[in-house]
Amino acid sequence: MDETLKLRAEALRRFNRTHTSIVGLLQQAYLESGFSLTEVRVLYELAHRDGVTVAMLARDLLLDSGYLSRIVRGLREAGLIDAHPSPDDARQQILRLSDKSKVIYAPLEQKSQTEMMSLIAGLGDQDQRALVVALDTAADLLSRAARHAVHPPVITIRGHRPGDMGWIIATHGRLYAEEFGWDGTFEAMVADIGAAFLRDFDPAWEYCWVAERNGVPVGSVTVVRKSPEEAQLRLLIIDPSARGNRLGERLVDECIRFATRLGYARLVLWTNDNLHAARRIYQKAGFRLVAEEPHRSFGVDLVGQNWELTL
Repeated sequence: MDETLKLRAEALRRFNRTHTSIVGLLQQAYLESGFSLTEVRVLYELAHRDGVTVAMLARDLLLDSGYLSRIVRGLREAGLIDAHPSPDDARQQILRLSDKSKVIYAPLEQKSQTEMMSLIAGLGDQDQRALVVALDTAADLLSRAARHAVHPPVITIRGHRPGDMGWIIATHGRLYAEEFGWDGTFEAMVADIGAAFLRDFDPAWEYCWVAERNGVPVGSVTVVRKSPEEAQLRLLIIDPSARGNRLGERLVDECIRFATRLGYARLVLWTNDNLHAARRIYQKAGFRLVAEEPHRSFGVDLVGQNWELTL
């Protein structure tokens, strides 16, 4: 298991233990009302939103739709929720608080608000502000993480568009500085490669692939023409957030299929021996090491390597 991820997960577990201990103290406010925490969450959403359906609640509250349907049915049978067919889709029911529920829920929400105010009243103004920022950040990040876990994001691969090369250059510069300590001359080299690709781009013989997750770039690679017989693979990069799902292999496979289809005899690339993850991808795809040479570049000592794949 990745040790960094393990330590971060333990930090989340510590937060959860603290949070659940506090919630345990405050749950009495809900239990005395006769409502469960989930029921209160549903009532809260309906009190503050219009046009809500069960499907929307299940998505936003990250709850199983079957479980949520049973909760909603119980609240409807108790006369606390009204349901009406959606004007856009009669199969969907729009949920609203009933008049009875509004009378019951308003004091409950006020009590919950008072409990929260009492909890943080002992903190100074600066600490309260810091807490609000931290909680908003935590809520946003954990919601995104939970949605990815429940509905894994789909990664798509497309051709490059205006603006993509800027992301490719910036990502190379940032990641290689963070992960390998390379200086700004590497980003300058990538910028030169990117500029040359855009300036001399020949769509009949060259291509740039950009991988996206939910519309955001997370990877790229290019194939450029060196001669009628030889193409070069360049600018392979995978954002750390998208690693671990074989995206690098998918992008390299795209390059191989493209070069093969166009009739190139060889696909070549240049890399360095310390880029272990990339080298494993190339080896798995069938590339073989044909030459290597020590050099000092980007502020560090490296061993450059030339790899080749016969098509």
